[in-house]
Amino acid sequence: MFRKIHSNRDPADTVLSEIRNEFKIYFEKASVAITQKMQKRPRLLFAIMVISLFLSAGLSFTILRNKEPADKKAKSVKINVVSDGFNQISATANAIQQTIRLKRQIDSLSTKKMLSRQDSVILENDLDKLKP
Repeated sequence: MFRKIHSNRDPADTVLSEIRNEFKIYFEKASVAITQKMQKRPRLLFAIMVISLFLSAGLSFTILRNKEPADKKAKSVKINVVSDGFNQISATANAIQQTIRLKRQIDSLSTKKMLSRQDSVILENDLDKLKP
C-alpha cells in the first residue's frame, strides 16, 4: 500500500522548460525583432520611457490619488492582541457551547412521540436560534 514510486523522469524537464523548447523559435524571433528596433531608434525608446514616467507620476498625483484623508483615529488606538485573542476564543467557545446545548435540547424534544404546546414553542425557538 505504501510503495515508493520510482520515476525515470529527468528533474530538469518541467512544464516551463517544455514550453520554452516548444516555442523557442517564436521567442527568439520576437527577441531579435525587439532588439533590432531598440538599436535602430534608441532616442525614440528613451523618449517613450521618459514620457511614460511623467505620465505615470502625473496620473498618480492627480486622477488616481486617494481622495479621502488618512484616518488618524485608527492609528492612535492601541490594540491588545493577547486579550483580544482570548476574548475571541472565549466568544467562539461560548457560541459552540450554546449550539451544543440547543442541539441536545432539539434532539431530546424530537425523540418524544407527543409534544406539548410548550415543547413545540421551545423547539421552534431553538431551531430559530440555530439558523444563522
